[in-house]
Amino acid sequence: MYAKVNSLGVAGLNGYTVQVETDLSGGLPQFTMVGLPDSAVKESSERVRSALKNLHYQWPASRITVNLAPADVRKTGPVYDLPVFISIMAAQGKLPAVSGESAFLGELGLDGTLRPVNGVLPMALAAVQNGIKELFLPAENAAEAAVAQGLTVYPARTAQQVVLHLCGAEKLTPAEPTGYDADGVWLGADMADVRGQLVARRALEVAACGGHNLVFVGSPGSGKSMLAKRLPGILPPLTYEEAVETSAVYSVAGLVPAGKGLVRARPFRSPHHSVSATAIAGGGSVPRPGEVSLAHNGVLFLDELPEFSREALEVLRQPLEDGIVTVSRVHGSATYPCKFMLVAAMNPCKCGYLGHPTRPCSCTPSAVDQYLRRISGPLMDRIDLHVHVEPVAYGDLAQAADGESSAAIRTRVAAVRQLQRERYQALPGVYCNAQLPGNRLRQFCPMTPAAETVLRAAFERMGLSARAYDRILRVSRTVADMDGSEVLDSRHIAEAVQYRSLDRRFTPVSL
Repeated sequence: MYAKVNSLGVAGLNGYTVQVETDLSGGLPQFTMVGLPDSAVKESSERVRSALKNLHYQWPASRITVNLAPADVRKTGPVYDLPVFISIMAAQGKLPAVSGESAFLGELGLDGTLRPVNGVLPMALAAVQNGIKELFLPAENAAEAAVAQGLTVYPARTAQQVVLHLCGAEKLTPAEPTGYDADGVWLGADMADVRGQLVARRALEVAACGGHNLVFVGSPGSGKSMLAKRLPGILPPLTYEEAVETSAVYSVAGLVPAGKGLVRARPFRSPHHSVSATAIAGGGSVPRPGEVSLAHNGVLFLDELPEFSREALEVLRQPLEDGIVTVSRVHGSATYPCKFMLVAAMNPCKCGYLGHPTRPCSCTPSAVDQYLRRISGPLMDRIDLHVHVEPVAYGDLAQAADGESSAAIRTRVAAVRQLQRERYQALPGVYCNAQLPGNRLRQFCPMTPAAETVLRAAFERMGLSARAYDRILRVSRTVADMDGSEVLDSRHIAEAVQYRSLDRRFTPVSL
């Protein structure tokens, strides 16, 4: 006897359909699974056998062959327990013919309970693309799968509930999509707590408006980390499309909050400086998203930037440029999105007091040069804004009035971002100025003759690279957008140039 049911798999962030075929034939009782399964998939035979017996169903006393098609794609994880269970029941004639428009996934406990699995959202989206109308899965994954429009999701606590539904005895209640509200209220750290630091606050708003990378340079205690941690609060809320993209990454990583369909807040990732290059980019024996992908559509914050290993920092260069990262391992490769804002904080030297107005620096020039050499020139070129953070004056700390709130700044940022979305709607994948391709800069960044003069003088005097030239234009475009100007004027170029403090002040000649 033969039966076939649909299931799903995921490779990277791409879901795909899997046909679970079961054949019962004569011969000595034996269970064989083919179709390139890994160890977790092969072990499903014991989980399915125990679940069938504990739910008082019969385990076939015959030769059982299960094929997972396509056979040339490696199958991983316990996601195929439920479809194997259903296909064996159908092959015995215990179930009516299973519709080709239905799919099943989930891990089985030995008592037949269904346990959640990772990667459900990409699989649900793939189900819709492949014409599947119904998806049966563990109840804990239902909210996540219900995000996929055009798919009826049936959450179940046990495999027996799925069997009863298919037999028409007790119908399962479909999960309801939770919807998406893009106007969420930021409940994190607020910009109103920041005292003084007008230049740094302005730079942070410019970075948020254009999606630019940013590094704060200043002495210990000047507020670099405090400012960086408030960046998510002034970024515009995630759009529905961005929320789906971000949630897909978190789904594969198993980090979607229980009972939540979508990640609703922009990610803020802050790995310790001891993090490895693999943890930054992603990897493992089975590829998994790294920090750059977990920060997709959000912020990756690197505190004490020079303390990170050279390897960990250099692995950032390609993701910052391309917005995607490809991880290749023995068992296959996976490509993950990683369009994030990089925000870093660092001291100007080893002791931290180079340029401090009152405390002398104890570092020698060679020590300063050695400290800054830990950050390569190509990486620094990819950071748009280099901002020196001055120590906070006593008068600013003692003032009673709060600064401008994150909510007020967020409103301005959202308006500028919307302007950019409308401007670049004909350019696929471009939503803000930081993503503007180099070959379109002249088209979207017209300059006055005075602006051309300022930019030429800065380029020649500072010895900027071609990449730094492009990034100054992108930042100038953002400053002009905040100013309500379509044409870049000299003041817009001048502000963008002054956000290159590492080129002007702290970068050694070798960089």
